[in-house]
Amino acid sequence: MLRRLHPDQPASFAFTPANQAWAEAQITKYPEGRQASAIIPLLWRAQEQEGWLTRPAIEHVAEMLGLAHIRALEVATFYFMFQLQPVGSVAHLQICGTTSCMICGAEDLIAVCRDKIAPKAHQLSADGKFSWEEVECLGACANAPMAQIGKDYYEDLTADKLAFLIDEMAAGRVPTPGPQNGRYASEPAGGPTSLTAHVAGRDPLNISARRAVDIGDTIKRIDGTEVPMLAPWGKQSGGEAVVAERPPAPAPDRIPPKTAPKPVAKAKADETAATAVVEEAAPERLSAPRAGRSADDLKKITGVGPKLEALLNELGFFHFDQIAAWTPEQVAWVDARLKFKGRIDRDGWIAQATEFARTA
Repeated sequence: MLRRLHPDQPASFAFTPANQAWAEAQITKYPEGRQASAIIPLLWRAQEQEGWLTRPAIEHVAEMLGLAHIRALEVATFYFMFQLQPVGSVAHLQICGTTSCMICGAEDLIAVCRDKIAPKAHQLSADGKFSWEEVECLGACANAPMAQIGKDYYEDLTADKLAFLIDEMAAGRVPTPGPQNGRYASEPAGGPTSLTAHVAGRDPLNISARRAVDIGDTIKRIDGTEVPMLAPWGKQSGGEAVVAERPPAPAPDRIPPKTAPKPVAKAKADETAATAVVEEAAPERLSAPRAGRSADDLKKITGVGPKLEALLNELGFFHFDQIAAWTPEQVAWVDARLKFKGRIDRDGWIAQATEFARTA
């Protein structure tokens, strides 16, 4: 399905102060040079704040992460979780239309959306409060048919019940999420047939629905007024976020607008200095496998494929015992020449190479 940006876009985007603190905390979850890994949570936060994902928001996130705009656009247009057009100010309804829900009446729910919201998916209702779409399986097949509204599932629906939910939300009320036919969770519709001793005295709402009701956070979007949920090293219980100090993001693969390139002379000087430091820690290398031996099959090491093996051979590494002997400084030298930095320690190359060398 072709996904395009909406033709009407706002002039700019900025995170609220609370969401900015949250976003900065997310970035610190990833190693230096890998900040781009935070793109999905940051795009999602931008969508939660605005209701939909605008072009200025996508570009703003890209610049926060040191990415070319097109890289962020690729992510935003690939995942259907991102809404690229305005959605209802109160709620956007996602009706599951896959097999179980379709058999159990999803088409009747879609008919209600067409009648009470808009004739076509992704259109706004006349009052701008609602929008809808049909989506693929949401994984609640035992409670079909169902819909996701905001953050929660509304399950065991009928056309009349969905119409009632829409009317309740339009009136400013938040219907209780979860099964809408009296079921506690996904036990048999006729009642539980096991663990029946635990039924008496329990909360009529399952833990997910109870949590949503207690905090009043179901169809409400993240707007920056709530206490942000931060990374583990951020402050969890309110107040200002504690964000780790980090150096500036590395230069992106394509320099975004308004970013000046580093002077050529200074860049070359920095590169020369860095290379000099790294060269001092270079491990012993060979020009070819040792006499009378063929090269070891380095692909036995987890994370090493044919291309990476060829690169290691090109760098002068043909045998397991060479890799097993690397010091931390030498690991840094090799790591600097790999496309994906950090994988030597992450995949435990030295421990693996040591074992392979021992059993060779």
